[in-house]
Amino acid sequence: MPASITIALDAMGGDFGAAVVVPGAAIALERRPDVRFLLYGDENVIAPLLAKHPALRAASEIRHTDVFVRMDDKPSQALRAGRYKSSMWQAIEAVKNGEARAAVSAGNTGALMAMAMFCLKTMAPVDRPAIAGIWPTLRGESIVLDIGATIGADARQLVNLAVMGAALARAVFDIEQPTVGLLNVGVEEIKGNEAVKEAGRILRESASEQFAYHGFVEGDDLGKGTVDVVVTEGFAGNIALKAAEGTARQVSAYLRSAIERSLMARIGYLFARGAFRALREKLDPRRSNGGIFLGLNGIVIKSHGGTDAFGFAAAVELAYDMSRFGLIDRIRDSVTQTRPIAAPALSESDGIV
Repeated sequence: MPASITIALDAMGGDFGAAVVVPGAAIALERRPDVRFLLYGDENVIAPLLAKHPALRAASEIRHTDVFVRMDDKPSQALRAGRYKSSMWQAIEAVKNGEARAAVSAGNTGALMAMAMFCLKTMAPVDRPAIAGIWPTLRGESIVLDIGATIGADARQLVNLAVMGAALARAVFDIEQPTVGLLNVGVEEIKGNEAVKEAGRILRESASEQFAYHGFVEGDDLGKGTVDVVVTEGFAGNIALKAAEGTARQVSAYLRSAIERSLMARIGYLFARGAFRALREKLDPRRSNGGIFLGLNGIVIKSHGGTDAFGFAAAVELAYDMSRFGLIDRIRDSVTQTRPIAAPALSESDGIV
């Protein structure tokens, strides 16, 4: 029997805190029976919820703390006030100390990134970590990054995102040479801002055994699955993510309304309910919940703050799978083995540092 994997949970993070984290962990345990949990937060809140799930209680340990990060805290404020004491910090520190293989939080994204960077540090030569998401597509799944870690990126940082995203795709999808595209407002080389155009030029001119550069891709290519990895900076990436989630909910609402409109529509649904069930599952954003912090010396997963127990379970399972994949070692090997392809082409005279 394989050794168990311990995951540290920020039980107080997110819009609903332990009320979602605990039942979410219980769902994940049903699907991954060898997972164990360290639950960080207010024991007076966590213990009564844990008592409702005997199997989870047996597989968990509560680490009490009175401090937690609020969703509206500024990252710098949360770092000063919550460092060493908050449920978020202690969950991340468990990864650093080797007590846990991964940390999961639905809390404040900026605070989580700041604490993760401060506690775990970035792996050389990465200077900015990113949040990567596994995106459902018509072809299966793609990796999209950055979906909200930092706003803005220069050409070198976009190239580093391509390297890390390709490493993740190889680990998750078992593809020897994944295809990588830069998200842009058009596929023509003359379109886009200077950072995107420069990153495209570097990737075109720098052959790599780690991935195949496809070129520019547009917004509709995200759903098509045109490439295995889509690279963008965090502002555009987060907007794309939220737009896709909103569109999925909108389509689901349209379908429910259409089915309930008439008796014939309801009868038709009875004959096609299997197809509708499959469509509903495909459109459910909870199944893709969980952003992976890439570029750190440890695995940290960011769950959507407003998700329910089912969605949080998906984030926990993602942390479990990333641990089983040996994600950190794979990315470190990829980053260190890949030539620093941005360095020869960039200089301070280009306006890119």
